Amino acid sequence: MLLEIPAVLTKEQVKHARQVIDAADWVDGKVTAGPQSARVKENEQLPENSKASREIGDMILEALARSPRFMSAALPNRVFPPLFNRYRGGHAFGLHVDNSIRPITGTPLKIRTDLSATLFLSEPDDYDGGELIVEDTYGLHSVKFPAGHMVLYPSSSLHRVTPVTRGARTSSFFWIQSMIRQDAHRTLLFQMDNAIQSIARDAPGHPSAVELTGIYHNLLRQWAEV
Repeated sequence: MLLEIPAVLTKEQVKHARQVIDAADWVDGKVTAGPQSARVKENEQLPENSKASREIGDMILEALARSPRFMSAALPNRVFPPLFNRYRGGHAFGLHVDNSIRPITGTPLKIRTDLSATLFLSEPDDYDGGELIVEDTYGLHSVKFPAGHMVLYPSSSLHRVTPVTRGARTSSFFWIQSMIRQDAHRTLLFQMDNAIQSIARDAPGHPSAVELTGIYHNLLRQWAEV
């Protein structure tokens, strides 16, 4: 399931984030690439444990915790501390798949990358190119969202970023280990949660809401890893 999570950050938060990270020192993006990805990756990145990365990363994590759509779709168990990249001057990222396991720098922890996320911090009109292209069984999906919006998609998907030929594309990217390992199960639970919310809104007190909620939690109980 590929899903847009709108307005994760407000315009004011995006402005603050850009002020902080634009003033920071950037390095070659290959520092976090695996052997295969390093051959096709051309961009800049903030060091993982820089002050700017930690400050804005914490702001993003707090915003995600307040997003019902993200929580319902991802059912997160653990979220990788957000990273930041910038594409400009022809930078691109060729076709690749994300590493299945990622260590969290400075800790003994590792996460299984069930979901990948890109949070856009540049407006689409600020740059040409830079589309995130995600491949799945339904074909190619081109993603270029407004600043503050985020895309969530299975980390098993092949994906790439097209060359940025004008301006700069700045974003945050990170991974989520879900309580629900299988994408098909997460999708079903997300759809069921949406249906429950619709019934609660359109027919308050309807007995089907309680019945569906019970089914939802029984499926969650059966599939979840915590």
